[in-house]
Amino acid sequence: MSNQFSDKAGKPKWSRRRRAMIWSIAIMLIGAMVLPLTGYVYVAVDSAFAAQQGAAEGSKADQTNPRANYWRAVREGFQGYTAASGPYTTNVLIQNGGQNWRQLRDGPVEGFGTWVLAIAVGGILLLAIVRGQIKLQHSPSGRTVERWSMGERVLHWYTAVLFIVLGITGLSLLFGRAVLIPAMGYAGFGAYANVAIALHNYLGPFFIIGVVLEIVIWIRDALPEPTDWEWLRRAGGYLSKKGEHAHAGRINAGEKYLTFWLGLVLLGGAVSISGIVLDFPLFGQTRETMQTANLIHGVAAAAWVALMLGHIYLGAWGVQGTLEGMVGGRTSSEWAKEHHDLWYDQVGRKTEQMGEKARRDATRPA
Repeated sequence: MSNQFSDKAGKPKWSRRRRAMIWSIAIMLIGAMVLPLTGYVYVAVDSAFAAQQGAAEGSKADQTNPRANYWRAVREGFQGYTAASGPYTTNVLIQNGGQNWRQLRDGPVEGFGTWVLAIAVGGILLLAIVRGQIKLQHSPSGRTVERWSMGERVLHWYTAVLFIVLGITGLSLLFGRAVLIPAMGYAGFGAYANVAIALHNYLGPFFIIGVVLEIVIWIRDALPEPTDWEWLRRAGGYLSKKGEHAHAGRINAGEKYLTFWLGLVLLGGAVSISGIVLDFPLFGQTRETMQTANLIHGVAAAAWVALMLGHIYLGAWGVQGTLEGMVGGRTSSEWAKEHHDLWYDQVGRKTEQMGEKARRDATRPA
């Protein structure tokens, strides 16, 4: 039997097997070395894809404000958990109504206040320039009538002083950011605001007492009368340079419907009720209630201040002799006859007194 390894005919067969074995080993070795590298290829491809996707998302994100997107998501109102307690504590991080309230307060409310006050001041200046002071047709003779009692005058000035203080502090807080901070700086306005807020909050309830008492005391004189329409049609005669005054009782139609009903009752009531809601958060008010009350308070207060600027102008200087009645309690008989003739005939004449000048004129020989 011959040896197959020594057989020449077997050499090609062995040679083929050997080459197959060598190539198989080489392929396994190469595969063993190459296969681990496929992980790097995967990472590289995945990173390239992620970078491409991130670039696409980044281009979209560049079109919006990231901070705005963040706070927009926070303001969705999703509830979480808080361990704090109190009437205004909720599980919501940010109450969306706060931002809406701030935008309304610093936008429409502040704009309304600016315009209504500007119109009031402009109207007063125009009236002062065109009409000037409305003087008496007849010089005072010295005869006087009782216009307001001591109690009425004390109540009026009590309420008026508080109105001025609250008006100044309230408007300065409303327009503080736009007007006072540029002039006083943050530190100066901050120090002033602390005092203004305290005065406003503590004096408010005392002012409301005065408003209520004024309504109770003067509501009878403010009831409608048949002569009111004629007074309104002629604007009381204030615009007539001939001095033709319309008939009026103790309180004329302008004082009734503007100062009393619109100002004291409607606007004063809105300011007072909203002020109580803001000043005494003890009745379970929600944040939404407080925000709404603040907006009502600002609008009503600005309108009331604008209305009262006209009242102050006419009473202090616009109509000659008017201030004397609220300071000393008595006015000249000539003033009463010209501006409140119906009241003078019914009541005022009974309280008429002769002053020194009237006595001298009465005793002077003819």
